[in-house]
Parts: sequence; structure tokens; C-alpha cells
Amino acid sequence: MANRKVDIVLINPGDRKQIYQDLWKDYSAAEPPFWIAAIAAYLRNNGFDVAVIDTTAENISPQETAEKVNYIHPLLSAVIVYGSQPSASTQNMTITGKICKALKENSSSRVAMGGLHPSALPKQTLQETSVDFVIEGEGPYTLTSLIQALKTGKADYSAIPGLWYYKNGIIKNNPKSPLIKNLDEILPIAAWDLLPMEKYRAHNWHCFNNIENRMPYAAIYTSLGCPYSCIFCCINTPFGKPGIRYRSPELVVNEIELLVKKYGIKNIKIADELFVLNEKHYMTIVDLLIKKGYDLNIWAYARIDTVKPENLQRMKKAGINWLALGIESANPDVRDGAKKKMRTKDIKNIVETIQNVNIRVIGNFIFGLPDDNLQTMQETLDMAMELNCEFVNFYCAMAYPGSKLYNIAIKESWELPKEWHGFSQHSYETLPLPTKYVSAKEVLKFRDNAFYKYFKNPKYLKMIETKFGIEVKTHIINMTKTIIKRKIIIYPSEMKQ
Repeated sequence: MANRKVDIVLINPGDRKQIYQDLWKDYSAAEPPFWIAAIAAYLRNNGFDVAVIDTTAENISPQETAEKVNYIHPLLSAVIVYGSQPSASTQNMTITGKICKALKENSSSRVAMGGLHPSALPKQTLQETSVDFVIEGEGPYTLTSLIQALKTGKADYSAIPGLWYYKNGIIKNNPKSPLIKNLDEILPIAAWDLLPMEKYRAHNWHCFNNIENRMPYAAIYTSLGCPYSCIFCCINTPFGKPGIRYRSPELVVNEIELLVKKYGIKNIKIADELFVLNEKHYMTIVDLLIKKGYDLNIWAYARIDTVKPENLQRMKKAGINWLALGIESANPDVRDGAKKKMRTKDIKNIVETIQNVNIRVIGNFIFGLPDDNLQTMQETLDMAMELNCEFVNFYCAMAYPGSKLYNIAIKESWELPKEWHGFSQHSYETLPLPTKYVSAKEVLKFRDNAFYKYFKNPKYLKMIETKFGIEVKTHIINMTKTIIKRKIIIYPSEMKQ
């Protein structure tokens, strides 16, 4: 078969085993790269021939990726290191570097890299990876100008916004493109037809009501950015400042309609950093979905102080079955130090209010924030077990590039992971931050022990069996038998029972 030529191939990098160890087999999600699919649609709408390679979903090596690129023979290969959570970009930089090296050694394509991590550390990324270009900022306008320059054969990149590159061995960079005001323009209905839609799988907890049907699965954005400035978060890095911009509710619902009718999607993640914020925006989407009458299983992010009890019944009717709440810490001083102000009684009241309308809660907690000690971390675990949410994520505080914590860590010369995948919460090489009072090793050990205490707690397992049945309870029990290893810790033998 003759090779075909395209203008650009967009590549989603990932190595689930390196990032999640054995948890990837049955418990983690396999999420479609919405940002890549949306960029693909934008470029296609502007007349470019586009291809997509999702190395994570297809589970292919860097060498196999280079072979696929050779087959489609693009002018430009753009590896987009994004993800739908703040850690997802940096933790994938190790495999991204290997992919870019394979592309440079085995294909004739020029290679660009963009995404959250490259926007946080553009110069360092250009210096330490085998790429021709690094994109700082959102990307669509930069890619458009770069493809046009490559097609005309011009070697002058000085007018391309947000581009880092070498000229005569010297690093050059251009001012970032201004933020795009009309999100419907750069985030049109994504090019889902370019993705292997049969390979994506929802999180295990997302489907507790039907644990055997986690596929098919989709994740979409209805907005970009966040107006808050939590010190541990890097989500606003590509945008340069806190803030939030919205896609139109009508476009969002049209996209969901396409996913339902063409791909049979029921399980949907709304990947916005904070979906439940602007009432007019999210409730318009809710009401439009109610009119459509689809049988959906949606989860989305909210804050304790943005949830309005009077809206919950309609949200449930629209198919929002889970809300993820960033609770972070039980201790007010620790929360306030992380720029997360809320009252403990409000946390308890809102969690109970949400659960009373049969919306499930996934609580997100962080151990090892700067003001944490063993007592305050225990307070957080005690609160989590008292709240008894249908699922929890326990994180260690990490200094993700682009976050305020990263800047503090560099200034204070705190030890950071030796390799980028060490920023993954679940990797063998993970290395969280120390606090003012406890070491990184103590934080990680506390976090891992907290995971087993929570999910082995008889009160929790009884609640799970009552709400979801014995099959899900068994699933949870089996999950706790999957031991993830840590380089800096040797756990006692009783955890391996």
C-alpha cells in the first residue's frame, strides 16, 4: 500500500504501566485525549490534513510509533503532552522523550512538542528532548502558523507565536499567542473519528452501578482554566494566569449527542477543572441534557463552596451521577496555607446533601501540604473515613512544574524526582515533597497506609455492598490486593496479605 502524506500527525504519549504499575490492568481509566482531538478538528476545519496516534490506547512502543509516523509521512509530528489532571502532563514526559527520540532517529518528520509541561518549562524541554520545536501556550494558532511555514519551506519562524526553537545553535522564543476568547473556535466538536474509540475505558468507581460496562467512554471539556490559585495546582500554566473561559452549552450538548448516537457513549467525564462554578453555564447544559433524555453516567468536578443544593435534583436527572470534590485537608490551617478556604462543617453538610439526592461523591484529599504534620494528616484520614464517600483519591503533595509549589521547591532546593515519571502518584519512583515537619518518605508511607485503611474499612465495604452490591464490594477487596511498590519504602509483610 502506498504511503500517504498528511500535514500533521498529533501524538498522545503515555505508558500506563510505568505510571500506574499493576493498577492500570483493571482499575485505572483509559481516557480519550480530548485536547488532541479538538486541535485535530480545529486544524482540519482550517484545511489541513490531520492524523492522530494515541500511543496509550494502542499500547505501542516509541519505535512502533515512529513506524506509524513513517507510514503516514507528515510534514510535522506534534507530541501533545496534556492529560485531564494536573499531574498527567509531567508524569508522561519520560515516555514522551523516548517517542521524540525515536521520531528524530527513524522518520523524516519535523518534531514539535506542546502541552502543559512544555508550557511550564519550554526552554528546559527544548534542551533535554529531541525536538525541533516547543510550543508554549494553547497551541492551535502556533501549530497553524508552523504548518504553513513548513509547507512553504521557509526557515523563518520569528513570527510564529509561542514557538521555541534553535537558530544557528541559539535558542529563540517568540511571545505567546494571546488567549483565544472564542472557545467554540479552538474547541469545536472534536475529531472523534480519528481516535480508536473502542479502546477507551472509564474509571472503575465511575461505573460502580454497572461495573462490567466501563466501555465505551468519552471525556470532554466545557471550559478551560480555573479562577483559583491553589499552590499545588499547575492547570493554568498554558494560559499564563488564573481564569476560566467557556464553550457554548449548545455546542457541548451537540457533542454529547454525537457521542451518544454515533459511538454509543454512556459514560462521560466532564474534564473541566471546575464544572460546577458558573451556574448559568452548567445548569444550561443540565437543562439541555434533560430535554434530550439520554441515559448518561456523567462525573464532574465541583468545590464545596460552589455546590448549590437546589440544583442537585436536576443535575441528577441530567445524568450527573458523581461529583468530585477537592477537600484536600481536614485541618483549616493546612487548607488555608494551600489557598483552599472552607469550613469543616460545610464539607460535611455538602457531602451529605449531595448523597441525599443519590449523586455519589469522590473525595480528593492531599497528604503532605507544606503545613502538614503526622497529626494533621491523621485528621484528614479521620475526616475521610467519617465522610465515607463512595470513593476517594489520596494524593501526596507534589511540586508539579507550573505550580507555586514547584517554584518554592526550586527556590528552597527541595529534592524532586530524578525522572519525570517520578511525579506520578502511583509510580515506583514517585517522590513527594517533604513538609515543614515530616519527610517525603513519611508522607508517602502515610498516604499508602491510608489507602488500605480506607478501602479495607468494614464500614466502607458495608456501604459499598448496600449501594452497589456484592460484586463491587469484591472488586474493591481485589483492588486492595494490588500492591504498588515504592523505591523509597519497604513495606511490612502484613500489607501484602
